[in-house]
Amino acid sequence: MRVLIAPDKFKGTLTAVEVAEAMRSGVLRAQPNASVELCPVADGGDGTAETLCQALGGTCSSVVVSGPLGAPVDAPLYLLGDGRVVIEMAQASGLALLGGEKDPLRASSFGTGELLGAALEQISDDGEVLVAIGGSASTDGGIGAASARGWRFLDAGGRDLEPGGGALVNLTAIEPPGDVPRAQITGVSDVDNPLLGPTGAARVFGPQKGASPDEIELLERGLCVLAERITQDLGIEVTSISGGGAAGGMGAGLVAFFGGALEPGFEAVAAAVDLRAALGRADLVLTGEGSLDEQSLAGKAPIGVSRMAVEAGVPCLAIAGRIALGPSRLAEVGVSEAIDLVSEFGERRALAEPAAVVADAAAALLRRLKSIQSS
Repeated sequence: MRVLIAPDKFKGTLTAVEVAEAMRSGVLRAQPNASVELCPVADGGDGTAETLCQALGGTCSSVVVSGPLGAPVDAPLYLLGDGRVVIEMAQASGLALLGGEKDPLRASSFGTGELLGAALEQISDDGEVLVAIGGSASTDGGIGAASARGWRFLDAGGRDLEPGGGALVNLTAIEPPGDVPRAQITGVSDVDNPLLGPTGAARVFGPQKGASPDEIELLERGLCVLAERITQDLGIEVTSISGGGAAGGMGAGLVAFFGGALEPGFEAVAAAVDLRAALGRADLVLTGEGSLDEQSLAGKAPIGVSRMAVEAGVPCLAIAGRIALGPSRLAEVGVSEAIDLVSEFGERRALAEPAAVVADAAAALLRRLKSIQSS
């Protein structure tokens, strides 16, 4: 049996590579003669840059930038073997950098702009920078990142806005810098939410960033003002862009202020690691992530893997810390069997021994499959 292992990270516990290695251990325990190929994946969230670097080769350096509330942080910058550069918003302006100090109105994407500037110095004018825009702490529409690259966002008195999305309601003018990057900038994301509305940046992701109901409405109004000013001052319409609401509106900001393009993160990574070819060599694929839920259906890596497996005619099994999708819903997207680690092993062990329980789950799935095939 040829088994392809293509998981995403289990956020907060295991990287995608660590998950893949744990799955391989379990597979070989249940099927010692199996041929196992590891192909960790990502979808634009944290871990995307490392996954691409491992797939394509390359080097990693670090840059000191301003964190989401201004404190300095070391953010990695990956120069890939194919000449592209990859950075992650989560490493410069990410929610995880704040610990318990969430401040949804003041959190800024400024550090991402600093990191992007460092990335642009690594490539020629015809090069490309990939910006993984998942996991942000900010809801500022990308104005922080643009400010770091020379853009100005002014209030009625001609003063620069304070950092963060809470100040956007006071925006009255946008002034471009004298110089704009000529390199291609591509934002990759695990969501396709628009900038505004009930499925937009503020209302969907604001609560995760610590915003109260009143703060969510303030952020929504601010993003509305920003969208109007972008249209009037720059002649660009951003409210209809798929993925414009990703990372607190950073998707829209990359398009408006950097001339960027947006791509679904999973598709970009799947192409880079040549997942389709790997599926063509497999009899079975294992995937997974920390949580399989309704959000997983909107562009997350494991569902991308399972859907691609369906196209290739390869059965797909999944492992997740928690699973909120029923068996029939999973079957619709190509997952024939799945194990919820918390339900199967208990929350305490799942958190204390994540690699061990992933390996146990992989072995259990392979034995279950063998039992089904022999009956």
